[in-house]
Amino acid sequence: MSETVEREVGRSRPRKEDARLLTGQTNWTDNISVGGLLHLAILRSPMAHARIDRVDVTPALERPGVVAAFSGSDLAEGMGSLPCAWPVTEDIVLPDHPPIAVDEVRYAGDPVAVVVARDRYAATDALEAIEVDYTPLPPVLDLEAALTENSPLVHSDKGTNRSYLWPLKTGEDFDAVRRRAEVTLKRRYVHQRLIANAMEPRGVVVTPLAASGEYTLYSSTQIPHILRIMLSVVTGVPEHKLRVIAPDVGGGFGSKLQVYGEEAIALTVARRLGRPVKWTESRSEGYLATHHGRGMIQDVEIAANRDGKLLGLKADLLVDMGAYLMLVTPGIPILGAFMYPGIYKMGSYELNVTGVFTTKTPTDAYRGAGRPEATYAIERIMDELAVELGLDPVELRRRNWIGHEEFPYTTIAGLTYDSGNYEAATEKALALFDYDKLRAEQADRNRRGDSVRLGIGVSTYTEMCGLAPSRVLRDLRYAAGGWEAASIRVLPTGKVEVVTGTSPHGQGHVTCWSQIAADVLGVPFEDVQVVHGDTRAAPQGMDTYGSRSLVVGGTAIHHAARKVVDKARKVAAHLLEASEQDLEFTDGVFSVKGSPDARKTLQELAFETFSSHDLPDGMEPTINAGHVTDPDNFSYPHGTHLCAIEVDTETGRSHIRSYVCVDDVGKVINPMIVEGQVHGGLAQGIAQALYEEAVYDDQGNLVSGTMADYLVPSAPDLPDFVTDRTETPSTTNPLGVKGVGEAGTIASTPAVVNAIVDALRPLGVTEVRMPCTPERVWRAIEEASA
Repeated sequence: MSETVEREVGRSRPRKEDARLLTGQTNWTDNISVGGLLHLAILRSPMAHARIDRVDVTPALERPGVVAAFSGSDLAEGMGSLPCAWPVTEDIVLPDHPPIAVDEVRYAGDPVAVVVARDRYAATDALEAIEVDYTPLPPVLDLEAALTENSPLVHSDKGTNRSYLWPLKTGEDFDAVRRRAEVTLKRRYVHQRLIANAMEPRGVVVTPLAASGEYTLYSSTQIPHILRIMLSVVTGVPEHKLRVIAPDVGGGFGSKLQVYGEEAIALTVARRLGRPVKWTESRSEGYLATHHGRGMIQDVEIAANRDGKLLGLKADLLVDMGAYLMLVTPGIPILGAFMYPGIYKMGSYELNVTGVFTTKTPTDAYRGAGRPEATYAIERIMDELAVELGLDPVELRRRNWIGHEEFPYTTIAGLTYDSGNYEAATEKALALFDYDKLRAEQADRNRRGDSVRLGIGVSTYTEMCGLAPSRVLRDLRYAAGGWEAASIRVLPTGKVEVVTGTSPHGQGHVTCWSQIAADVLGVPFEDVQVVHGDTRAAPQGMDTYGSRSLVVGGTAIHHAARKVVDKARKVAAHLLEASEQDLEFTDGVFSVKGSPDARKTLQELAFETFSSHDLPDGMEPTINAGHVTDPDNFSYPHGTHLCAIEVDTETGRSHIRSYVCVDDVGKVINPMIVEGQVHGGLAQGIAQALYEEAVYDDQGNLVSGTMADYLVPSAPDLPDFVTDRTETPSTTNPLGVKGVGEAGTIASTPAVVNAIVDALRPLGVTEVRMPCTPERVWRAIEEASA
């Protein structure tokens, strides 16, 4: 390769993945069809809480096309409890979680029976023939009421609806800080439940190989490696006999970071019948059965001096677990626990997390997973404190954030932030936003009593990404590690296969991993193929979640590629009759210093190794290499988001007029992909602020159970975004990257709500509960005026 070859890292390459996706040449789970395939349909409880008195599946067997039908008790022998991998305290209440209910249903949507038929329509139609007798039990819906002495119990054998209490106290005692503080504020914030709406619904296909007792399970999952281990434990299928494949996966947002009952049911039924089976959820079924996100009450107190200096922060959280603890349900608020102080310096911090069982769909990871909730709390109360002190909200933040010269900085929560420059990101954002001009316009509108008020929202955030350090996860009682694996195979023709343990579902891994490998190896971007999502082809991995793929998985690829170069250097030195120290490696070519004509390309060395005719004595005939990396620390992207919103005080309608964000995600591999990730994150964060909410009635029925009732915003509902970046490389990995998949979601929700409250504050409004629908905004105005 010539010396003028453009580096791949930092280049806006169109995604390699897109051609197949755009032309329909994809392999979604629901596309998979094999000979003799049967279809599953699942009967779900219409009640939030009830005892199962009788299930009779016999009438379903008489329906056309039906092959088999099973109740929960029919399948119980072949399945254990679904796993919870994060028991956050030693005394956590951890009830059994049967993949299909046997004696009691605990949320509307709990599986009760299964029909297996020759096509999905016959299976679905036969569900109505199943006879089930229920004895209703009282629902448990309100988090505070659930903890009272006389509350009905979700799990009567446990004697309580409290799953756990997880405390964190650092620095000076908060009670002492409160006594000497010149200003203290208390606020309550409520995070509604959210429902992930990935473009591809969940689906499972299981194909058995009866002769050897082997099974291949295809699932629309983010975690094929973890799923394989857990399903082996749940069903008893030996791990080495189970192959899990995540084919093309159409989005996840955390909802596919799960070991679902439907996966265990499909594997068990295929094992029982010796036939391949498929289950694909409908949209309305997914609203009931796919885990929800958020669901939290935050009581937040902040203490400061009159000059704005923060002294301490205290937060008490009530977190809705739903009916069961799923894979990482209890740990989601713990992920955010260390982020409540945000980017600010203070001397005292106290947090108490209480997990509460309710008769609702279980909650678990949703984009950001605990960190959006933390950012929302601190950024909302910082705005309230600014008003109390008569300070501009940006100025209050300036007085308290960690200065760029102070990194690395250990926060009051105990995390060590490796790098950052909050000043630079904020100044760039303010300039792009034209902050002073908008403030002047706002003041003018307020003076005139304009019916359409202008509000300005500020959100300065950081987050912990690269969920990885295994020893930290150990200390948090997480069952697994956080390492990641990669290997590089250089084929005899010089083409390259990158095998990664991360499993993409829309992030652009194939493109970015190709760019990383191409730069290190000096091969063309087009010559790199990425292998992923198959536990046989890529046997080691910890999968994709928590903005860890690039920070941990990309680093593993970098190290594996460096090992390939090191191996190839030995072969080149032998063939060129030079010492390894005398070789230079540039753009895929080894050359002898001072003798540029003495050269070998990596491709030539790959074939020489394949032939093995002339290798150094004792060297094995390969330059392939692998690497498993386990970082010592998280990475910490940050940024400043600014939102200008116009609120019609007569109708309550909020319209985002402009939105500016400047994010610092460290070194950027592919700017185009980063831009896309930011835009997608903004859409989800704004959706929580303005549109989305899972609503239950007083009997525990999900009344927002379809897209007709649950508002997922589309492009016309969102503004044009002005995005930009600063770049402070991470010091915790050789690529200098920090992660970007969740940044937009984390920062945008408080920016939007701060803007709405800022617009209405002259009218006496101090809080609007999310989502800030026109009705809620209008009612807040009416209540304030009354």
